[in-house]
Amino acid sequence: MSTPTLAVWKFASCDGCQLTLLDCQDELLTLADQVRIATFAEASSTMIGGPYDVSLVEGSITTAADERRIHEIREQSGVLVTIGACATAGGVQALRNLADIEEFTSVVYARPEYIDTLATSTPIAAHVEVDYQLQGCPIDRGQLLDTLAALLVGRKPRLPAKTVCTECKNRGVTCVVVADGIPCLGPVTHAGCGALCPSFHRGCYGCFGPAATPNTAALLPVLRRDGMSDDAVDRVFSTFNVTTFAAERDDT
Repeated sequence: MSTPTLAVWKFASCDGCQLTLLDCQDELLTLADQVRIATFAEASSTMIGGPYDVSLVEGSITTAADERRIHEIREQSGVLVTIGACATAGGVQALRNLADIEEFTSVVYARPEYIDTLATSTPIAAHVEVDYQLQGCPIDRGQLLDTLAALLVGRKPRLPAKTVCTECKNRGVTCVVVADGIPCLGPVTHAGCGALCPSFHRGCYGCFGPAATPNTAALLPVLRRDGMSDDAVDRVFSTFNVTTFAAERDDT
């Protein structure tokens, strides 16, 4: 039986989700014994051609070249897993989708005429079929390892489908909204972080994106009741997962 091959790819992103894989350290050494890492530019200059059993893809599609390359990667990949908010939702760079890209480039770059980019930043699933998605900014280390282990043994990954509120209950974390009136996006945010922020007595700010069926309409008046202005509400929904949260708010 041949050793399965793993490829890790980067598009428009900060590399934080790839660093989560590198931060696995001991587990990564064990993984290296079980798979052949064919390409992972963050870790090695080695580049082995496909096909690949599993591809991890970080980053959003922001250029025409990206658009062509993701189709090539999909054709070479048996299983394609997107990792992080950029790959699953377009990332913070998707703020451009709600504004004028020419205005952005004129402010940011001294010579905007040299910038060749698409008007939008879009998730990988907007261009090719995606098998599994790991949400978060960055992704959760344990969730990544469980997904890779599952794929190695031919099992479907166990990806959470509940909210951060569920994780608070599982950890015995007191609800910061009920107990202290702290604004929190936990009720509408996808689980996966282990209720990290509420466990440190601060509200969730939605880095894992909207849950499968978020009741955003019910949460908005609670956020305002707990002291958030309309501008503050707009800002808290306009971060890592701006396009997916914006879509949920539009539905309300």
